[in-house]
Amino acid sequence: MSGSPALPLAAPGTGALRLGVDIGGTFTDFALVDGAGRRVGVHKQLTTPNDPSFAVLEGTRRILTETGIALAELSEIVHGTTLVTNALIERRGARTGMLVTEGFRDLFDIGKERRYDLFDMRLLFAEPLVERAHRAEVPERLRHDGVVLTPLDEDAVRAAVTRLVEQEGIEALAICYLHAYASDAHEVRSREIAQALYPQLPISHSADVFPYRREFERWTTTCANAHAQPLVDSYLSRLEDGLGAMGFAGRLWVIGSSGGLMTPQTARRYPVRLLESGPAAGVLMSARFGVEGGRDSILSFDLGGTTAKGALVRQGKPLRSYTFEAAHAYDYRSGSGLLLQIPVIDMTEIGAGGGSIVSLDALGRMRVGPRSAGADPGPACYGRGGTQPTLTDANLVLGYLDGGSFLGGRMALDVGAAKQAIEDGVGATLGLSLERAAWGIHDIANEDIARAFRMHATERGFDYRNCSMVAFGGGGPIHAARIARKLRVPRVIFPAGAGVMSAFGMLSGAPSFETMRAFPRRLDDLAEDEIATVLGELEAEAAAPLLVCGVLPSQIIRERRVDMRYLGQGHDIEVPLPADASASELLRLLPDLFAARYREIFHANLPGLVEIVGWKVEASGPAPERFMTSPDTAGSRGTSLKGERAAWFPSLGGYVTCPVHERLNLAPGMTITGPALIEEPESTCLLDAGDVAVVDERHNLVAEIGAAS
Repeated sequence: MSGSPALPLAAPGTGALRLGVDIGGTFTDFALVDGAGRRVGVHKQLTTPNDPSFAVLEGTRRILTETGIALAELSEIVHGTTLVTNALIERRGARTGMLVTEGFRDLFDIGKERRYDLFDMRLLFAEPLVERAHRAEVPERLRHDGVVLTPLDEDAVRAAVTRLVEQEGIEALAICYLHAYASDAHEVRSREIAQALYPQLPISHSADVFPYRREFERWTTTCANAHAQPLVDSYLSRLEDGLGAMGFAGRLWVIGSSGGLMTPQTARRYPVRLLESGPAAGVLMSARFGVEGGRDSILSFDLGGTTAKGALVRQGKPLRSYTFEAAHAYDYRSGSGLLLQIPVIDMTEIGAGGGSIVSLDALGRMRVGPRSAGADPGPACYGRGGTQPTLTDANLVLGYLDGGSFLGGRMALDVGAAKQAIEDGVGATLGLSLERAAWGIHDIANEDIARAFRMHATERGFDYRNCSMVAFGGGGPIHAARIARKLRVPRVIFPAGAGVMSAFGMLSGAPSFETMRAFPRRLDDLAEDEIATVLGELEAEAAAPLLVCGVLPSQIIRERRVDMRYLGQGHDIEVPLPADASASELLRLLPDLFAARYREIFHANLPGLVEIVGWKVEASGPAPERFMTSPDTAGSRGTSLKGERAAWFPSLGGYVTCPVHERLNLAPGMTITGPALIEEPESTCLLDAGDVAVVDERHNLVAEIGAAS
């Protein structure tokens, strides 16, 4: 794998400046910190949907100008993007072709043969990423153990690739053969043939992208990878060229869906691992706040311009998954999207963000999302041509946002346009007053988010009634206290800089890469030398991308895991392995490790044989030790009270005169009792009646949520 010159990573605290950039559907966020983790500056500006790199380059110029720093002083830029997610949703990636084992061309159309709702006659499923005409069958066949049943027909590969490129006009190729996880020889040879014919053609093969069982998920993931490759390559090239032209000579990282940092070269090879890259960074920061505050259980809540996302943190670590569903075709319903296999922080996501458009369904009920006004034209109050009502418009009408101080006064909001959009869009049709319509929008969004979080936590056995919520994103602090009240979450943490928290999260991650290998074997047939061989090979594969980008061998930390199940079960569980255990020790410990992990999840053990499904190794480099998301001057400007304004609090009868506090003037130990609004340039915190918040020593606002009224 090619990469940038191997330069040792700067140790935390050396004074190097680092910039985190999070591209969202509506805003692109920037956070600048020094090597000691101290906040230097933050910035927020509208995303440029047609070319997200433009907003990154322009925002980088602005934050450096505002802080008086030269681009040459930056040692690193860490960047997260929704580019791949949007490409899959909007199907604007490359025209993708597919080589598939003879007889399996229609696997995508057959699907899982599973209805996600037995009684809904309107079910929709995501269309395959590769059209049927672009799938070419190739004579070849492996057994489940990798033994060749039908040799690869190389002439058929040449003919198929030539037809797909010359006649069908494909721009990327996915190679997906049956049982390639057991042996990748046929896929690798097909790739070599295709590359010799068309050297510039981007190619992904399934045994490289995710070498695990379950053909449907593995092939869908490979096609998604190929679909996004040209788009990501072009985008990263524009970004690298633009930064280079500006004088940036440091290192550029891209954060992956599991929270680890990748080089642009790795991101180009595995763009499917960039799904959910921005949201993953925010969850990392939530976990950090939990650890620093001595709180084991965290509900991470991020509300941005297009979506609301929730993730769970146990004992300082976000819950993770290897199955992810993207591009839902039907109301964000599980089962209606593209089923992918990638390492990802486990989160739930619904289309309820600040830019989510409010509409009426067939029964005349208000719905918030999933369609979003995005950054162009944006909510009606942005004054950029939008006319449909959105959640941000409702929050402005309700008094939760100040049209004159939005983004620190850099962007004025049009209250009149927001009122008109709500009255024309839903108020007049439903016969509701402006205030009631706006409150309905706000409360429906809260209820939808609470319901999604409730289901997500229940399915994972997580009791959110004993956890703390960390709220961030541009809209998260406005909605968090009321969502927490619905969920009976007792405490909400509002970090300083919550509006750009995912950008800070970019800077809290460590370079990492995870690799895995299918390895079906009954536990009583497993040999010590097999363990040593497979783990040794995986550790070398996982460490290779880190060594290329300058991580020293002594800095690399390896985490080893194995997927196991009772013989005959359809699904497996992940079992962490002791870090320093030898192959002989692991062979002895595996039965007890599996039994303990199974009992932890299901509270029971079963009689019967146990089998191994596969092995995983994640290699990680050094991560920064600490972060200060509030500026050094926070709390040093006298009183925090900056004024008051009318805001809607139903429990108090409607509009009440509400105190408004300046977040940057809050000092540790100060207490604020709701109702209250606490403003900073990037977000506004809302405390309802009965909520009491205290500023802790890290300048976080920690609110105890009052009982529901």
